[in-house]
Amino acid sequence: MIKRHTRILIAIIAGVAASFAGTLAVQARPAGYNHYDVGDLKAQTPDPVTGGLLLIGGGDRNLDAMKWFFAKAGHGHIVILSAAYGPAAGKEFKQKIGGILSAETFEFTDRTAAYDPKVLEALKHADGIFISGGDQSDYVKFWRGTPVAEIIDAHVASGKPIAGTSAGLAILGEVLYGCMDSTSLTSDEGLADPFGPRNTIEGDFLHIALLKGVLTDTHFKERDRLGRLFAFVAKAQLGRPADASPILGLGVDEGAALAVEPNGSGRIYATDANGGAWLVDGSSLRVPNKPGPLDVPRIHVIGIGHQSIIHLPDGKVENPSFDRYYSVNGGKMTIASDEAVKP
Repeated sequence: MIKRHTRILIAIIAGVAASFAGTLAVQARPAGYNHYDVGDLKAQTPDPVTGGLLLIGGGDRNLDAMKWFFAKAGHGHIVILSAAYGPAAGKEFKQKIGGILSAETFEFTDRTAAYDPKVLEALKHADGIFISGGDQSDYVKFWRGTPVAEIIDAHVASGKPIAGTSAGLAILGEVLYGCMDSTSLTSDEGLADPFGPRNTIEGDFLHIALLKGVLTDTHFKERDRLGRLFAFVAKAQLGRPADASPILGLGVDEGAALAVEPNGSGRIYATDANGGAWLVDGSSLRVPNKPGPLDVPRIHVIGIGHQSIIHLPDGKVENPSFDRYYSVNGGKMTIASDEAVKP
Protein backbone atom coordinates (compact mmCIF):
# COMPACT_ATOMS: atom_id res chain seq x y z
CA MET A 1 0.00 0.00 0.00
CA ILE A 2 2.84 2.33 0.96
CA LYS A 3 4.61 1.59 -2.35
CA ARG A 4 1.40 2.36 -4.25
CA HIS A 5 0.99 5.71 -2.45
CA THR A 6 4.65 6.46 -3.10
CA ARG A 7 4.20 5.83 -6.84
CA ILE A 8 1.13 8.08 -6.89
CA LEU A 9 3.02 10.83 -5.04
CA ILE A 10 5.95 10.57 -7.45
CA ALA A 11 3.57 10.79 -10.41
CA ILE A 12 1.89 13.87 -8.95
CA ILE A 13 5.25 15.55 -8.30
CA ALA A 14 6.41 14.72 -11.83
CA GLY A 15 3.21 16.13 -13.28
CA VAL A 16 3.52 19.34 -11.30
CA ALA A 17 7.17 19.66 -12.31
CA ALA A 18 6.31 19.16 -15.97
CA SER A 19 3.53 21.72 -15.74
CA PHE A 20 5.86 24.19 -14.01
CA ALA A 21 8.54 23.61 -16.63
CA GLY A 22 5.99 24.16 -19.37
CA THR A 23 4.94 27.42 -17.74
CA LEU A 24 8.57 28.51 -17.58
CA ALA A 25 9.03 27.64 -21.26
CA VAL A 26 6.08 29.82 -22.25
CA GLN A 27 7.32 32.66 -20.04
CA ALA A 28 10.81 32.31 -21.51
CA ARG A 29 9.63 32.85 -25.09
CA PRO A 30 11.29 35.96 -26.51
CA ALA A 31 9.26 39.12 -26.16
CA GLY A 32 8.27 40.90 -29.33
CA TYR A 33 9.28 38.40 -32.00
CA ASN A 34 9.10 34.90 -33.42
CA HIS A 35 12.33 33.15 -34.36
CA TYR A 36 13.03 30.58 -37.08
CA ASP A 37 16.23 29.21 -38.54
CA VAL A 38 17.36 26.71 -41.13
CA GLY A 39 20.91 25.52 -41.84
CA ASP A 40 24.12 25.58 -39.82
CA LEU A 41 24.33 28.88 -37.93
CA LYS A 42 27.86 28.19 -36.69
CA ALA A 43 29.57 27.19 -39.95
CA GLN A 44 32.34 29.43 -41.24
CA THR A 45 31.42 31.68 -44.18
CA PRO A 46 33.20 30.17 -47.20
CA ASP A 47 33.76 33.23 -49.39
CA PRO A 48 34.56 36.94 -49.01
CA VAL A 49 31.68 39.25 -48.08
CA THR A 50 31.30 42.41 -50.16
CA GLY A 51 28.88 45.31 -50.20
CA GLY A 52 25.82 45.77 -52.36
CA LEU A 53 22.16 46.74 -52.36
CA LEU A 54 19.44 44.54 -53.85
CA LEU A 55 16.29 46.60 -54.37
CA ILE A 56 13.42 44.22 -55.14
CA GLY A 57 10.08 45.51 -56.41
CA GLY A 58 7.98 42.73 -54.87
CA GLY A 59 6.28 39.72 -56.40
CA ASP A 60 8.23 36.65 -57.44
CA ARG A 61 11.94 36.88 -56.71
CA ASN A 62 14.36 36.76 -59.62
CA LEU A 63 16.68 33.78 -59.14
CA ASP A 64 19.74 35.46 -60.66
CA ALA A 65 19.25 38.50 -58.44
CA MET A 66 19.09 36.35 -55.33
CA LYS A 67 22.22 34.46 -56.37
CA TRP A 68 23.96 37.82 -56.81
CA PHE A 69 22.93 38.78 -53.27
CA PHE A 70 24.01 35.45 -51.79
CA ALA A 71 27.40 35.76 -53.51
CA LYS A 72 27.79 39.25 -52.01
CA ALA A 73 27.11 37.65 -48.62
CA GLY A 74 29.93 35.17 -49.21
CA HIS A 75 27.41 32.31 -49.50
CA GLY A 76 27.22 32.55 -45.73
CA HIS A 77 24.59 33.53 -43.20
CA ILE A 78 21.48 35.56 -44.09
CA VAL A 79 19.38 37.24 -41.40
CA ILE A 80 15.80 37.94 -42.50
CA LEU A 81 13.86 40.72 -40.80
CA SER A 82 10.10 40.59 -41.08
CA ALA A 83 6.83 41.56 -39.46
CA ALA A 84 4.85 38.85 -41.28
CA TYR A 85 5.14 35.58 -43.23
CA GLY A 86 6.92 33.46 -40.61
CA PRO A 87 9.63 31.04 -41.79
CA ALA A 88 8.68 30.98 -45.50
CA ALA A 89 11.50 33.18 -46.85
CA GLY A 90 14.17 31.34 -44.88
CA LYS A 91 13.06 27.98 -46.20
CA GLU A 92 12.95 29.37 -49.74
CA PHE A 93 16.46 30.81 -49.48
CA LYS A 94 18.12 27.74 -47.99
CA GLN A 95 16.17 24.86 -49.49
CA LYS A 96 14.85 26.14 -52.83
CA ILE A 97 17.42 28.68 -54.04
CA GLY A 98 20.39 27.33 -52.08
CA GLY A 99 23.96 28.56 -52.00
CA ILE A 100 23.99 29.79 -48.39
CA LEU A 101 24.91 28.21 -45.06
CA SER A 102 21.90 29.42 -43.09
CA ALA A 103 18.85 31.65 -43.03
CA GLU A 104 17.69 33.01 -39.68
CA THR A 105 14.37 34.86 -39.46
CA PHE A 106 13.22 37.32 -36.82
CA GLU A 107 9.52 38.11 -37.23
CA PHE A 108 8.81 41.23 -35.18
CA THR A 109 5.52 41.64 -33.35
CA ASP A 110 6.38 44.82 -31.42
CA ARG A 111 9.15 47.31 -30.67
CA THR A 112 10.63 45.45 -27.68
CA ALA A 113 12.35 43.01 -30.06
CA ALA A 114 14.52 45.87 -31.36
CA TYR A 115 16.37 45.76 -28.02
CA ASP A 116 16.58 41.98 -27.64
CA PRO A 117 20.19 40.73 -27.27
CA LYS A 118 19.61 37.67 -29.46
CA VAL A 119 18.22 39.77 -32.31
CA LEU A 120 21.03 42.31 -32.07
CA GLU A 121 23.76 39.68 -31.87
CA ALA A 122 22.43 37.87 -34.95
CA LEU A 123 22.30 41.12 -36.92
CA LYS A 124 25.85 42.06 -35.92
CA HIS A 125 27.18 38.76 -37.23
CA ALA A 126 25.00 38.53 -40.37
CA ASP A 127 26.78 38.24 -43.70
CA GLY A 128 23.70 39.61 -45.45
CA ILE A 129 20.46 41.21 -44.21
CA PHE A 130 17.19 40.70 -46.07
CA ILE A 131 14.11 42.79 -45.18
CA SER A 132 10.82 41.16 -46.16
CA GLY A 133 7.60 42.73 -47.40
CA GLY A 134 4.51 43.50 -45.37
CA ASP A 135 3.46 46.85 -43.90
CA GLN A 136 6.30 49.36 -43.85
CA SER A 137 4.66 51.28 -41.02
CA ASP A 138 5.46 48.31 -38.77
CA TYR A 139 9.15 48.69 -39.58
CA VAL A 140 9.06 52.43 -38.88
CA LYS A 141 7.26 51.91 -35.56
CA PHE A 142 9.34 48.92 -34.48
CA TRP A 143 12.85 50.05 -35.54
CA ARG A 144 13.25 53.81 -35.89
CA GLY A 145 15.54 55.16 -33.19
CA THR A 146 16.48 51.67 -31.95
CA PRO A 147 19.63 49.52 -32.00
CA VAL A 148 18.19 47.56 -34.94
CA ALA A 149 18.26 50.65 -37.16
CA GLU A 150 21.77 51.49 -35.95
CA ILE A 151 23.04 47.99 -36.71
CA ILE A 152 21.47 47.99 -40.18
CA ASP A 153 23.26 51.28 -40.93
CA ALA A 154 26.54 49.90 -39.56
CA HIS A 155 26.14 46.65 -41.52
CA VAL A 156 25.87 48.52 -44.83
CA ALA A 157 28.59 51.03 -43.94
CA SER A 158 30.98 48.19 -43.13
CA GLY A 159 30.69 46.79 -46.66
CA LYS A 160 28.11 44.06 -46.18
CA PRO A 161 25.09 43.56 -48.47
CA ILE A 162 21.44 44.33 -47.76
CA ALA A 163 18.30 43.46 -49.71
CA GLY A 164 14.72 44.62 -49.35
CA THR A 165 11.54 43.61 -51.13
CA SER A 166 8.21 45.45 -51.25
CA ALA A 167 7.86 47.17 -47.84
CA GLY A 168 11.43 46.11 -47.12
CA LEU A 169 12.61 48.21 -50.05
CA ALA A 170 10.21 51.08 -49.32
CA ILE A 171 12.06 51.87 -46.07
CA LEU A 172 15.62 51.97 -47.41
CA GLY A 173 15.80 55.51 -48.80
CA GLU A 174 16.84 58.66 -46.95
CA VAL A 175 13.17 59.62 -46.92
CA LEU A 176 10.24 57.24 -47.30
CA TYR A 177 6.51 56.87 -47.60
CA GLY A 178 5.68 55.33 -44.23
CA CYS A 179 2.07 54.30 -44.93
CA MET A 180 1.49 55.17 -41.28
CA ASP A 181 -2.27 54.63 -41.52
CA SER A 182 -1.59 51.13 -42.97
CA THR A 183 -3.78 51.99 -45.98
CA SER A 184 -1.75 52.28 -49.16
CA LEU A 185 -2.12 55.61 -50.96
CA THR A 186 -3.14 55.34 -54.63
CA SER A 187 -1.85 57.55 -57.43
CA ASP A 188 -5.23 59.26 -57.82
CA GLU A 189 -5.34 60.01 -54.09
CA GLY A 190 -1.78 61.27 -54.00
CA LEU A 191 -2.18 63.56 -57.00
CA ALA A 192 -5.47 64.91 -55.65
CA ASP A 193 -3.94 65.92 -52.30
CA PRO A 194 -0.15 65.56 -52.32
CA PHE A 195 0.39 67.52 -49.10
CA GLY A 196 -2.53 66.02 -47.21
CA PRO A 197 -2.29 63.97 -44.01
CA ARG A 198 -2.57 60.59 -45.73
CA ASN A 199 0.69 61.15 -47.59
CA THR A 200 2.86 60.17 -44.63
CA ILE A 201 6.47 61.00 -45.49
CA GLU A 202 9.00 59.92 -42.87
CA GLY A 203 12.70 60.52 -42.32
CA ASP A 204 15.58 60.00 -39.90
CA PHE A 205 15.25 56.23 -40.11
CA LEU A 206 17.96 54.45 -42.12
CA HIS A 207 21.05 56.22 -43.44
CA ILE A 208 22.41 54.33 -46.45
CA ALA A 209 24.94 56.41 -48.37
CA LEU A 210 24.01 55.14 -51.85
CA LEU A 211 20.35 56.03 -51.20
CA LYS A 212 20.97 59.51 -49.82
CA GLY A 213 18.41 61.83 -51.40
CA VAL A 214 16.43 58.86 -52.77
CA LEU A 215 12.82 57.84 -52.04
CA THR A 216 11.82 54.35 -53.17
CA ASP A 217 8.55 52.71 -54.19
CA THR A 218 7.61 49.17 -55.24
CA HIS A 219 5.05 47.08 -57.18
CA PHE A 220 5.45 50.02 -59.48
CA LYS A 221 4.11 49.46 -62.97
CA GLU A 222 1.68 46.77 -61.86
CA ARG A 223 -0.09 49.01 -59.35
CA ASP A 224 0.13 52.23 -61.40
CA ARG A 225 2.23 54.06 -58.82
CA LEU A 226 3.95 56.78 -60.83
CA GLY A 227 1.43 59.43 -59.79
CA ARG A 228 1.83 58.70 -56.12
CA LEU A 229 5.62 58.79 -56.45
CA PHE A 230 5.26 62.34 -57.80
CA ALA A 231 3.23 63.15 -54.67
CA PHE A 232 5.77 61.48 -52.38
CA VAL A 233 8.69 63.40 -53.88
CA ALA A 234 6.81 66.71 -53.76
CA LYS A 235 5.95 66.36 -50.07
CA ALA A 236 9.39 64.98 -49.17
CA GLN A 237 10.96 68.21 -50.43
CA LEU A 238 8.95 70.54 -48.21
CA GLY A 239 11.45 72.40 -46.05
CA ARG A 240 14.41 70.90 -47.90
CA PRO A 241 17.30 73.41 -48.10
CA ALA A 242 17.45 75.22 -51.42
CA ASP A 243 21.08 74.23 -51.92
CA ALA A 244 20.36 70.51 -51.36
CA SER A 245 20.04 68.23 -54.37
CA PRO A 246 16.48 67.41 -55.41
CA ILE A 247 14.97 64.20 -54.09
CA LEU A 248 14.99 61.36 -56.62
CA GLY A 249 12.05 58.98 -56.78
CA LEU A 250 12.96 55.37 -57.61
CA GLY A 251 10.16 52.92 -58.40
CA VAL A 252 10.85 49.22 -59.06
CA ASP A 253 8.44 46.91 -60.90
CA GLU A 254 7.27 43.56 -59.56
CA GLY A 255 9.53 40.68 -60.53
CA ALA A 256 12.38 43.15 -61.06
CA ALA A 257 15.35 43.92 -58.85
CA LEU A 258 17.98 46.62 -59.04
CA ALA A 259 21.37 45.25 -57.98
CA VAL A 260 23.67 48.08 -56.88
CA GLU A 261 27.42 47.63 -56.54
CA PRO A 262 29.45 49.39 -53.82
CA ASN A 263 30.50 52.05 -56.36
CA GLY A 264 26.83 52.95 -56.93
CA SER A 265 26.40 51.39 -60.36
CA GLY A 266 23.22 49.35 -60.64
CA ARG A 267 21.64 47.04 -63.19
CA ILE A 268 18.29 45.34 -63.53
CA TYR A 269 17.49 41.67 -63.03
CA ALA A 270 13.93 40.86 -64.09
CA THR A 271 11.79 37.85 -64.88
CA ASP A 272 9.51 40.03 -67.06
CA ALA A 273 11.05 41.19 -70.33
CA ASN A 274 9.49 44.61 -69.73
CA GLY A 275 10.25 44.75 -66.01
CA GLY A 276 12.53 47.48 -64.77
CA ALA A 277 12.67 50.64 -62.69
CA TRP A 278 11.58 54.26 -63.01
CA LEU A 279 13.59 57.31 -61.95
CA VAL A 280 11.76 60.55 -61.15
CA ASP A 281 13.78 63.77 -61.18
CA GLY A 282 12.48 65.84 -58.29
CA SER A 283 13.75 69.18 -59.64
CA SER A 284 10.35 70.31 -60.89
CA LEU A 285 8.53 68.85 -57.87
CA ARG A 286 9.82 71.52 -55.50
CA VAL A 287 6.44 73.18 -55.28
CA PRO A 288 4.71 75.24 -52.57
CA ASN A 289 2.69 73.53 -49.87
CA LYS A 290 -0.90 74.32 -50.75
CA PRO A 291 -4.16 72.40 -50.43
CA GLY A 292 -5.69 70.74 -53.44
CA PRO A 293 -4.39 68.80 -56.44
CA LEU A 294 -0.87 68.79 -57.84
CA ASP A 295 -0.04 71.08 -60.76
CA VAL A 296 3.37 70.63 -62.42
CA PRO A 297 3.83 71.21 -66.17
CA ARG A 298 6.91 69.02 -66.76
CA ILE A 299 8.29 66.15 -64.68
CA HIS A 300 11.27 64.23 -66.01
CA VAL A 301 11.07 60.42 -65.76
CA ILE A 302 13.77 58.02 -67.00
CA GLY A 303 13.32 54.28 -67.56
CA ILE A 304 15.89 51.80 -66.24
CA GLY A 305 15.75 48.66 -68.38
CA HIS A 306 17.73 45.48 -68.88
CA GLN A 307 20.48 47.29 -70.80
CA SER A 308 20.61 50.33 -68.52
CA ILE A 309 23.09 51.25 -65.82
CA ILE A 310 22.09 53.67 -63.08
CA HIS A 311 24.59 55.47 -60.89
CA LEU A 312 23.48 56.17 -57.34
CA PRO A 313 22.99 58.36 -55.48
CA ASP A 314 23.23 61.02 -58.24
CA GLY A 315 20.75 59.26 -60.55
CA LYS A 316 22.63 59.34 -63.84
CA VAL A 317 21.31 56.62 -66.20
CA GLU A 318 23.23 55.11 -69.12
CA ASN A 319 21.20 53.52 -71.95
CA PRO A 320 17.77 54.40 -70.55
CA SER A 321 14.81 52.34 -71.73
CA PHE A 322 12.83 55.55 -72.13
CA ASP A 323 13.25 59.28 -71.51
CA ARG A 324 9.95 60.97 -70.88
CA TYR A 325 8.25 64.07 -69.51
CA TYR A 326 4.92 63.99 -67.73
CA SER A 327 2.51 66.80 -66.99
CA VAL A 328 0.14 67.02 -64.03
CA ASN A 329 -2.75 69.46 -64.28
CA GLY A 330 -5.38 69.57 -61.57
CA GLY A 331 -4.20 66.22 -60.27
CA LYS A 332 -4.50 64.54 -63.69
CA MET A 333 -1.34 63.04 -65.19
CA THR A 334 -0.52 62.87 -68.90
CA ILE A 335 2.60 62.28 -71.00
CA ALA A 336 3.93 65.64 -72.19
CA SER A 337 6.66 64.24 -74.44
CA ASP A 338 8.35 60.92 -75.06
CA GLU A 339 11.84 61.21 -76.48
CA ALA A 340 13.10 58.43 -78.70
CA VAL A 341 15.78 56.24 -77.17
CA LYS A 342 18.26 54.49 -79.42
CA PRO A 343 18.19 50.68 -79.10
